[in-house]
Amino acid sequence: MLHSGSLFSIEPAALSRSLSRHPPHITAQLTMSKRLPARRLDGLEYNPWVEFIELSKEYETVNLGQGFPNFPPPDFAVEAFQQAVSEDFMLNQYTMAFGYPPLTKILASFFGKLLGQELDPLENVLVTVGAYGALFTAFQALVDEGDEVIIIEPFFDCYEPMTLMAGGRPVFVSLKPSPTQDGELDSSSNWRLDPTELASKFTSRTKALVLNTPNNPLGKVFSKAELELVARLCQQHDVLCISDEVYQWLVYDGLQHISIASLPGMWARTLTIGSAGKTFSATGWKVGWVLGPDHIMRHLRTVHQNSIFHCPTQGQVAVAKSFEREQLHMGQPSSYFVQLPKAMQRNRDHMTHSLQSVGLKPVLSQGSYFLIADISDFKSKMPDLPGAAEEPYDRRFVKWMIKNKGLVAIPVSIFYSVPHQKDFDHYIRFCFVKLSVPVPGLSTSWSMGLLYDAECSQGRAPAWSWGLSSPLPQPVSWLRGQRGLTWASPSPSLVGFQVVSLFCSPQTWLGLNRAEFEAWSPSRVPSPALTVPHLSLSPGSQLQA
Repeated sequence: MLHSGSLFSIEPAALSRSLSRHPPHITAQLTMSKRLPARRLDGLEYNPWVEFIELSKEYETVNLGQGFPNFPPPDFAVEAFQQAVSEDFMLNQYTMAFGYPPLTKILASFFGKLLGQELDPLENVLVTVGAYGALFTAFQALVDEGDEVIIIEPFFDCYEPMTLMAGGRPVFVSLKPSPTQDGELDSSSNWRLDPTELASKFTSRTKALVLNTPNNPLGKVFSKAELELVARLCQQHDVLCISDEVYQWLVYDGLQHISIASLPGMWARTLTIGSAGKTFSATGWKVGWVLGPDHIMRHLRTVHQNSIFHCPTQGQVAVAKSFEREQLHMGQPSSYFVQLPKAMQRNRDHMTHSLQSVGLKPVLSQGSYFLIADISDFKSKMPDLPGAAEEPYDRRFVKWMIKNKGLVAIPVSIFYSVPHQKDFDHYIRFCFVKLSVPVPGLSTSWSMGLLYDAECSQGRAPAWSWGLSSPLPQPVSWLRGQRGLTWASPSPSLVGFQVVSLFCSPQTWLGLNRAEFEAWSPSRVPSPALTVPHLSLSPGSQLQA
């Protein structure tokens, strides 16, 4: 438990544990069973991501489950990365262990204004290997044996194992949906914390609370009133807040993201975590950061220096230049942080309507890459899907959908603690950044699109299209479907060829199978590289496993 004095003298828990438990000459003599913390991680061996990704490959599906964009980063970010790789040989060597200096400087300047703090690049900023690295470093530095960590459900699934690996005990509190009227579209804003229940989770052993806003998988953006509730309890019980804000620029419907660290009294006890991957649509770059007061950050630096030590420089250079560019364009129509959420909101709306048209009940997302959909009607009509009796229904449904409908989603129960999974096993998560919309600044190597003009003749560009951000590369093949057209083109930036044909009208989910594709253009695209399944998902008589 952190008390007012101890908040300023936290020992780096992971380092102290590693130095005090087993001296080096003894460690080598320990048995494998003693060295592995099996008791902490018991029950976490199952990795749903591995299972569903492997199934998607096996059944050649369209993947609308995983959270990464299917479009490139903005041109200015790509160009900055390429320059860093090729133009300065010193950028291939070590720079500063805690972050490339121009990056820590711009992060301090950029986020200092948003948080209302004067940030020191050396004391208040740490660059990590993605937000994952920031989270892991925070847990290892601050959570010790027996400490309790409050986790709000649904939660990004690494929070629990990271707490356990640090020796802590996760304590869960669920967001609960409010009832909606018949026919009314549910919204993530209707999922709320019970103030009394949340307050009951704080004890003398509580070390930290993990907040995720906008929330993955729900898409909830916590309101100022909700954040003030969390802040009040953290201050009352002298608890740290680890705030995962990687989707802060992806907020919709005119809502505003609020960082809890900006609230009165919270800067001194909050770590704010961000991600360049989510910020600039470059998830593979794995550049993240954590911002916070020096009396907490010094312990994260100790863990970082004695584990990762240094993050790849080229990505840091590109992120630094991208933030410098965004600082100049902040709030203007030319800002990527203005363009991207507008484009993704159109994606969200389109997916919401499409899911409704096939009998699913989407929960309108306020932010992030994701929305969830209620499959209760399917659960009542198809209660006996194959799978183990104890397996949550949503996992069995997703496996059925992969095998029979060629579509991947993610079961929402994996974002809950085991005791609560059966209470929330009638939801599945979709990622709507899988659909392409025009975003100014996107690379001209774009090679996937979604077209709606079914009257186009083969080989001609449609009169109206959605999903094209640059002139079409050549050669291009046009494929006519029942209610839409899909275009496919080779691109040197891709391995093989990819074709997307989804949501060709709000009423129809349409895909072209291999035979149909080859009938249109057998010579243009090598068939071994093409895997586009037929999609058909509708309630009623057609909904049979």
